[in-house]
Amino acid sequence: MTEVHFYSGVANRLVMAQRVAHKAWQQAKWVIVYAEDTALLDELDHDWWQSPVTSFMPHARAGMGHAHATPIVLTNAAEGLPHHDVLINLSAETPGFFSRFDRLVEIVSVNQTDRQTARQRWRFYQERGYALHNHNMAET
Repeated sequence: MTEVHFYSGVANRLVMAQRVAHKAWQQAKWVIVYAEDTALLDELDHDWWQSPVTSFMPHARAGMGHAHATPIVLTNAAEGLPHHDVLINLSAETPGFFSRFDRLVEIVSVNQTDRQTARQRWRFYQERGYALHNHNMAET
């Protein structure tokens, strides 16, 4: 069953997504970063290409020919996902395909609207019996 990890109290969701993806990649996990907003994915892609060489993470957009061989894939679609280790959800909605993954990461900012939608997702997972873990980043 999918483990669900919430990272709450996050000042910058995109920076946290990069940290989580980088850590998973270092642990030899394959990662899907999901967001419905393509502009958000564009921003992530741009930022990750601009990262220093010492912190570079191999990543690709879904649909690219080499995405199936790339450890981190950025996507806004549920179809054709090349691997199912870790899913980082940057969408306000519960991804309907999350149960295909070993681990789901929900990143929750300090924004009130983001916190409210995250609470709804927490209840959704809790009512279905998923193992839930909260990491309060405001305390670190």
